[in-house]
Amino acid sequence: MDALLQQMINGLTLGSVYGLIAIGYTMVYGIIGMINFAHGEVYMISAYLMAISLALLSFFGLQSFPIIVLGTLLFTVAVTGVYGFVIERIAYKPLRNSTRMAPLISAIGMSLILQNYVQLSQGARQQGIPTLLDGALKIPVGDGFVQLTYTKVFILVAAFLGMAVLTYIIQRTRLGRMCRATQQDRKMASILGINTDRVISYVFVIGAAMAALAGVLITMNYGTFDFYAGFIIGVKAFTAAVLGGIGSLPGAMLGGIILGIAEAQFSDLVNTDYKDVFSFSLLVLILIFRPQGLLGRPQVAKV
Repeated sequence: MDALLQQMINGLTLGSVYGLIAIGYTMVYGIIGMINFAHGEVYMISAYLMAISLALLSFFGLQSFPIIVLGTLLFTVAVTGVYGFVIERIAYKPLRNSTRMAPLISAIGMSLILQNYVQLSQGARQQGIPTLLDGALKIPVGDGFVQLTYTKVFILVAAFLGMAVLTYIIQRTRLGRMCRATQQDRKMASILGINTDRVISYVFVIGAAMAALAGVLITMNYGTFDFYAGFIIGVKAFTAAVLGGIGSLPGAMLGGIILGIAEAQFSDLVNTDYKDVFSFSLLVLILIFRPQGLLGRPQVAKV
C-alpha cells in the first residue's frame, strides 16, 4: 500500500510538469491548428537557463531559497518567452498561408536547429545543478511510510499555481478574450479589430513561459539535463495533450496527471526501462480509439 501511494505521489509530481508543457502544445494547436514540435526544445533550453541563472545568483552571493527560485523563474521565463516569440516569427508566421505540411516541416527543422545550437554552445555532456531544497515529510502508512520531499511539494504547488494563473488570464482578461476569439474564428476576430498575428505571438510566448516553469521544476527534481532532454519529454507532453483533448487547457493538465501516474505505476509494477515504450504505446491507443481525447470535442469533417 505504501509503495502504491509513493508512486502516486511521484506520478502526480511528474504529471503536473507534463501538464505544464502540454499546455504549450494545446494552446498553439487551438489557435493555428498546428503542433509546435520545437516546444520540447524550449523546455530543454529552460533547464540550461536555470543553471546559468543559478550560477549568476551564486556569483553575486545570493543564497536564500525564495530569492534564488524567484530570480531563476523570472530570468528563465523572460528569456524563454523570447525564444517562443522568435520561433513563431521564423518557423510559423512566414508559412501561415501555406500548405499544412510546410509549418510542420519548419517546426521539426527548428527543433533540430535548437538541439544542435545547444549542443555546440553548451557541450554534449550531461550537466546538473545542486539540490536547492533539502528535507522531506514522512507520512506513516500501515507498516511503512510515504516520503514526500519538500522539492515535490514545491513542484506541485508551483505547477497548479501556474495553471491557475493561466486559467485566470484566459478566462478573465482582455488578452484571454482575444485568444478565445481567435481560436473560435480567426477571420471574424480579425474583422472585429483583433490583431490576430499579435495574438498568435502572445500564445507562443505564453506556451514558452509554461515550458520554462516546467523546465525549472523538473530540473529541481532530477538535477540533471542535456541537449537531448527536450525530445522525450516533449513527445510525452504531446501524449498528455492528446490524452486530455488537444485544444483544451484543463484537458492538458488532466492528461499530464493521468500519464504521469500511469507511467509511475508502470515503472513500479513492470519495469522502469520500458516506461517510454508504455507512454508511446498509450499515444497510439489514444489516437486509435479516442482521437479527440478525454475532454476534447470530435472534429466533424466539412463537406
